[in-house]
Amino acid sequence: MALPVKDQLKYWGIAAAIFLLALWWMGDVILPFLLGGAVAYFLDPVADRIEDAGASRAVATAIITLFGLLIFVLLALLVIPNLIDQAIQLFDTVPKVLHNFQAFLTSRFPELLDDGSTIRRSLTSVGETIQSRGGQLLETALTSVGSLINIVMLFVIVPVVAFYLLYDWDRMMEDIDDLLPREHAPAIRRLAREIDETLASFIRGMGTVCLILGTYYAIALMLVGLQFGLVVGAVAGLITFIPYVGALVGGALAIGLALFQFWGDWVSIGLVAGIFVLGQVVEGNILTPKLVGDSVGLHPVWLIFALSVFGSLFGFVGMLVAVPVAAAIGVLMRFVVSQYKESRLYRGLEDGSSGRD
Repeated sequence: MALPVKDQLKYWGIAAAIFLLALWWMGDVILPFLLGGAVAYFLDPVADRIEDAGASRAVATAIITLFGLLIFVLLALLVIPNLIDQAIQLFDTVPKVLHNFQAFLTSRFPELLDDGSTIRRSLTSVGETIQSRGGQLLETALTSVGSLINIVMLFVIVPVVAFYLLYDWDRMMEDIDDLLPREHAPAIRRLAREIDETLASFIRGMGTVCLILGTYYAIALMLVGLQFGLVVGAVAGLITFIPYVGALVGGALAIGLALFQFWGDWVSIGLVAGIFVLGQVVEGNILTPKLVGDSVGLHPVWLIFALSVFGSLFGFVGMLVAVPVAAAIGVLMRFVVSQYKESRLYRGLEDGSSGRD
């Protein structure tokens, strides 16, 4: 005999509470394992493709690992040092940029920037704060012993966890399927497939889009000679998964820097703006339809809300699990709505009961 709905809700509620408590209490500890699991989930289709070509799972995992190590070495030698250096320089350059902006406003609108005006004080305060706190925070995070140890552990643990999870992925899925309650197994499998399709479309698809656009923005901005083009491209690519936000933030930052660097050289400024316009055209018409699809099921407002809530409650780890949890909740809510529309609570007595009188 199946458990009553009340008891089932109680047990599932306890399980959800334990999950959230573990996420809050062990956030920093489980971060490498979450990242490793995300990498394994992202690369599982690649391993399946290699297996379909005739290789064993061990060979497929080894091939992916070798390519991953090669890419990591190239990034560590060529990209990451320049990215960190440009980020520090950008923090230090902000006061100069704001000073130039203040001079521009003074020449065009002198009445706005009289001595003691609110705008002048605000610009000066923002520049000094970013220079003193921003660069200091970045340098401290990169040079402190504890942070270095955490970074080293992250780079060591994540690949190891990803390797073992990728190697055992199919077996783990079979073990989890074997633990499902038999009465509800078909429904759980169907919901799990829908959640996987949503996550596959969003995480794998949007992850690839972010990588392609970030690389394109960084290379294109550096080719036109924009200072800090690598940082701007990385920021724009990183937040592209939030619709329109990546292009707006990256475009505003790039065009703002271009105005101060190329003031009067409207061709260069136009090239910087054109890079982001072209990026949006390619993303909207080629990359997103091909790699993500139209039925992701994650509304931008729901996604931003989930990122905000989980980020404020659980920090960076919460932001990592926000997208999977949001996708799962979205699928479950659609299932609840479909069940509700088939119930008597929604349909009332229209199915034959109304003709009895």
